[in-house]
Order: sequence, then structure tokens, then C-alpha cells
Amino acid sequence: MLQLNVIRENKETIIEALKKRNLDASSLIENILNLDEKRRATQTKLDETLADSNKLSKEIGILYKTGKAQEANVLKEETGNLKEASKQLTEDLSTFSTELQNLLYQIPNVPHDSVPAGKSEEDNEEIFKEGEIPALIDGALPHWELAKKYDIIDFELGVKIAGAGFPVYKGKGARLQRALINYFLDKNTEAGYTETQVPHVVNEASGYGTGQLPDKEGQMYHMPIDDLYLIPTAEIPVTNMYRDVIVNEKDFPITATAYTPCFRREAGSYGAHVRGLNRLHQFDKVEIVRVEHPNKSYEALDGMVEHVKNILRELKLPYRILRLCGGDLGFTSALTFDFEVFSTAQDRWLEISSVSNFETYQANRLKLRYKDENGKSQLAHTLNGSALALPRVLAGILENYQTEDGITIPEVLIPYCGFDKIS
Repeated sequence: MLQLNVIRENKETIIEALKKRNLDASSLIENILNLDEKRRATQTKLDETLADSNKLSKEIGILYKTGKAQEANVLKEETGNLKEASKQLTEDLSTFSTELQNLLYQIPNVPHDSVPAGKSEEDNEEIFKEGEIPALIDGALPHWELAKKYDIIDFELGVKIAGAGFPVYKGKGARLQRALINYFLDKNTEAGYTETQVPHVVNEASGYGTGQLPDKEGQMYHMPIDDLYLIPTAEIPVTNMYRDVIVNEKDFPITATAYTPCFRREAGSYGAHVRGLNRLHQFDKVEIVRVEHPNKSYEALDGMVEHVKNILRELKLPYRILRLCGGDLGFTSALTFDFEVFSTAQDRWLEISSVSNFETYQANRLKLRYKDENGKSQLAHTLNGSALALPRVLAGILENYQTEDGITIPEVLIPYCGFDKIS
């Protein structure tokens, strides 16, 4: 959430920057500033009214003590009027504050200067590409057919149990899935991230804290009786560990990694591009999260990008990195790099990771602060990235490593899964 003082001081700059998102925020910004003026004026009036009421109360006490009851009773009537006025002002202040908060929730983060303008994923900027695209055997199959051929993932059984988008991993497919999880966690902890186990459900405050609510409310599975949400990413519970926390500046960087299943309704997703593992309602992901000093956050973002690069190099998967344009940038992000692996059998790029810097946007919602060298509270910066999301990594391995007599396992994963081929 953008800070009110930043909006006041940089109104035109913010309006212009949000145009990269194809958003004309001028009227929304004006409404926010007008409502903020009403809120501040009401707060000032309330403070004055309460001060007058307190002053009169003291005078009334003195008058009673000095035997001037008649004069005291006159003032008591005036304090009654002040109390009624303060009650109304308090109600108005609460209304203005709620309305203001709701308007602030509607403004996305301001894109970083390096974010290219654009309307959709077609306008994203490719900034890096690495890895040789393998020449596949004649009759190479997409992963959903390989899964059926080698009986390692059962999509139809998942439909029977829960519905489309909930696959069942079997035998070597389940073991390979577990191997990837352990490998990703080991790579992350070796890089200094603290492994964390977190709840797979969150409350409403956590959803608002990281910006999934109200923006993605329709995409999250909600349990209304308990008012809890199944997590769409470990980013939410991990980052919310630091909600309402003031950290010590010397503790930066704060890093964490977590494996969780992720749940997304993916409403409106259909067609050939969502077949098999390409888009699921439940999937596994290993996440990395950082809380950083503002002066270090973009250096940290570059480090996260290099970290994911190294994992993909070890897996020997062809991949590319995209800098997302304004029209494709996530609501809460200031700058995002997407990693895509090339699926040779499908002849298309598949997104497997997003690495983002949210600057102070989440921290302002979370009230996540640190004390600077002068003892003043400042908002921290938050970052997160997938390292990695499993379904499309697994799809890339199955398709790119297929041979005439089976699927070869990437060398780095063999110690984790205990076999070198699926056949």
C-alpha cells in the first residue's frame, strides 16, 4: 500500500508512473487526497473538542470546590454539548479512515523506473537466455502423455477424487516430486535462507498484509465458517511472520525459505495451454522471502535472480528471463523478473518462477519497520521469489529429458530420488 505522505508529496509523479500499468489513477488519487483532508480536519476538530471538554471539566471541578455550583451547572451543559460533538466527530473520523483505507487498497504499487511500458505479456522484455534446447526423438510426447505412458502422474484419478487440476503423483513420479522439493530446499538453505514450516491457511489480516486481499480474493479458496484462506503461495504466511514487527537494522537481511502446497482457483482458465501440469488448482512450490534494508533491496533482488539461475543451470534446463512490463506486473510488485523454461515437446515457454521486489508496498500494509541509526522507525523492503514452482519444472524435465527408452533424470537429482531413469 502506498504511503499517504508519499502520495501527497509526489502526486503527479505517481499518476504518471502508474500509466505504465495502463491505469489512469488521477481521479482515484484526488479522491484519496480529498478524503485525507477531511479525515485530518476531522481529527483536528476532534482533538480541539476533547481539549475544550477537558479544560471545562477542570473548571467545573474548581467551581464546585469554591461553592459556585450554579456557574458549574451552566458549564456542565456546555460539556454535554461538547461530548455529543466529539461522539459525532469520532464516528465521522472512523468512517473517513475506513473509506480512505479502502481507496488506498485500490492503488497498485508504483513500477520501478526500469519497468517497460506495455499492455500484456506480449510486451515483456527478454533480458537473458541460457541453455541448449534439446533435439528430441521422433514422436516425442508432451508430459501429460508421458505421465500416462510411465504411470507416474494420474490426472483422471485426481478428477475422481477432487476435480480437474488436482493430479495424483505415483511411484517414481511422487519420488521425483519429493526429490525436487528437497533439492530446492537444500539449495536455498545453502544460500543462507532459513528453512521454515508455516501454516497452509491464513487469516484475512495476513491476506491483506501481503496484498492478495482484496486484489485476488476470487482466486483464493475461502473457508467462510472459520474465515480462513488456503494459501496460493508460501509468500503470505512467511512474510506475515514479520507483520507488526520492528526489526533491528543490524538483523538485515532477514531470509527464509519454505515448502508448501499452493492452492489457486484459477477461475476462467481453460484451453490447451492449461493441460496437464501447465496450470493446477493445487501444486507444490518452494519459496524464498527476504526482508531488506531499502538501500540493499535491489542488490538483493539481483542476488535472487542469480540464485534461481544457478538452480536451472544445475538442472540443465533451457530457460530465459523476462522483465515484466507495466501491464503484466503484479499488483503489489515494483519490479518482477519471470523465469521461463522451454518445453520442447510443447514448443513453448512455461513460467516457473517470479522474483519480485515490493519495496515498501507490503511493509506499509504489514507495519513492518526497522529503527534507523537515528532511532527513527522506517519501512523495510520485502522481496520474494519461487525457487522453484514444481509443476512446470517437472513438465520441463519429463519432456526435455525423454529418450526412446525412458526419461533420464537430471544428474543433480539422482542422489535425491535414488534412480537415474523412469522407464
